[in-house]
Amino acid sequence: MVWDVSKIRSDFPILSRTVNDQPLVYLDNGASSQKPRVVIDAIEKAYSQEYANVHRGLHFLSNLATDKYETVRGIVAKFLGVADEDEIILNSGTTEGINMVAYGWAMNTMQPGDEIVLSIMEHHANIVPWHFLRERYGIVLKWVDVDIVGNLDPQAMLDAITPRTRLIAVTHLSNVLGTKVDVKSICQGAALKGVPVLIDGSQGAVHMPVDISDIGCDFYAITGHKLCGPSGSGAIYVKKERMVEMRPFIGGGDMIREVHRDSVIYNNPPHLFEAGTPGIVQTIGLGVALDYMMSLGMDKIAAYETEIAEYADEELNALNWLNVQGHAPDKGAIFSFTMDGAGHAHDISTILDKKGIAVRAGQHCAGPLMDHLGINASCRASFAFYNTKQEVDALVDGLRLANDLLS
Repeated sequence: MVWDVSKIRSDFPILSRTVNDQPLVYLDNGASSQKPRVVIDAIEKAYSQEYANVHRGLHFLSNLATDKYETVRGIVAKFLGVADEDEIILNSGTTEGINMVAYGWAMNTMQPGDEIVLSIMEHHANIVPWHFLRERYGIVLKWVDVDIVGNLDPQAMLDAITPRTRLIAVTHLSNVLGTKVDVKSICQGAALKGVPVLIDGSQGAVHMPVDISDIGCDFYAITGHKLCGPSGSGAIYVKKERMVEMRPFIGGGDMIREVHRDSVIYNNPPHLFEAGTPGIVQTIGLGVALDYMMSLGMDKIAAYETEIAEYADEELNALNWLNVQGHAPDKGAIFSFTMDGAGHAHDISTILDKKGIAVRAGQHCAGPLMDHLGINASCRASFAFYNTKQEVDALVDGLRLANDLLS
């Protein structure tokens, strides 16, 4: 298809609204993406015409909801390049997925003194669950820094492996620096040393095609609300060999076959790890969102966002008073920045908001990276496939105004 950004923007009702009497320029996609009409309609229909609980009912609506819910497992598998949909566990998003690995797999396989290797770029969702294991069970966290431009050397991750290393946990794409990580090389090298790899795909799966069969990881987590789907939706890929090593960490309905006074007979994976009534409508909406993105073509999304990233990189770096964090080659369309001698990131974002420009301000759930960069906070403009070069220009104009007001 020819990339018609105007046509694509018409799919998203919110993009036509104004904020503070200005056209909305939504550049907070790294936090959460906007939703196309097809997803909004699917959610409305699921609640108004098709709602019932799943899996255990025998009536028409329950069967219909179950079929729609379970179909999403196959959609996620297709989206991630996974051959066996039973390796997909549906959940509320990346945070739940990584916690599931921490409690269901790591606690079941690790001993005090065992190590987890992390990059300094990780989001708190891929840090705090491992801190729980450090605090409570004596697991050791080992950190690998990025270089001066924000690159993460795959060999540095592999060099951090010791005989006590039991897991590498790494982002696919930094939510602060925009750095794309060569996760395939990390997975290949780690496999030779018998070390599993968990990939936080919260950003990576949004901006580029993902083929897990090619990457070769053991775990890959995604979040629906960043993928044009509802909040409270997501999934994690778990390799069959790792799934066998896991135990459920949430108990309840549907993850069991029989419950008696003195025994429990568990359900088979992946349902073993999906206790209780799930986010039925959220998951149905996720499936529609992924179908929508695949209909556009993830390769085409990546190509268009590369154009936007290159244009934004040129325009933002031309502002000699703007400090952009992260200059890795082929970085994603994510730009975090501060200003020389200007106010706090919150001040900058407030001025931009007056112009209808939505950006994020703060630490972006990346405290260790902020410490490494030597800054307390930054603004972040994160682009999606429905953003335009004109919106880059609007951001630049807004930043010039902020600099004039705050300098």
